[in-house]
Amino acid sequence: MERTLILIKPDGIQRGLVGEVIGRLERKSLKIVGLKMLKIDKETAKEHYAHLVDKPFYPDLEQFMTSHPVIALVVEGKEAVAVVRDMVGPTNATKAPPGTIRGDFSNSTSRNIIHASDSKEVAEQEINRFFKPEELFDYSFSWSNFLKAPDE
Repeated sequence: MERTLILIKPDGIQRGLVGEVIGRLERKSLKIVGLKMLKIDKETAKEHYAHLVDKPFYPDLEQFMTSHPVIALVVEGKEAVAVVRDMVGPTNATKAPPGTIRGDFSNSTSRNIIHASDSKEVAEQEINRFFKPEELFDYSFSWSNFLKAPDE
């Protein structure tokens, strides 16, 4: 099983899309193994977006990402990185097809609801940036656990 990081950005939270995003991930059979709300500081934003720091739009991106909380999730599943990237759609939401998270809910490049790791290697780095090992959980789901009587 593969793991990947997802950030529901401030616009996703402010627009009340957290449940919609999480619901889509769960309906795709991705298992949530880590979840928390946090406020990103400028240092973490610079580290997370190091590949964009020299771009002219970076100051606006940093201000946006540090202005309000985000929801950080780690999901697990078969080919999770690719599956989530397909669900999310292109960074430029104006080019994101309907049915993707960005295609359905955004019309912007920077305020595009969600961030998702773009490779297994990046996912590992990003997961370690936002989660301590003890904040991630291994568990299995079995209907038999829920079908037993409470006193069994």
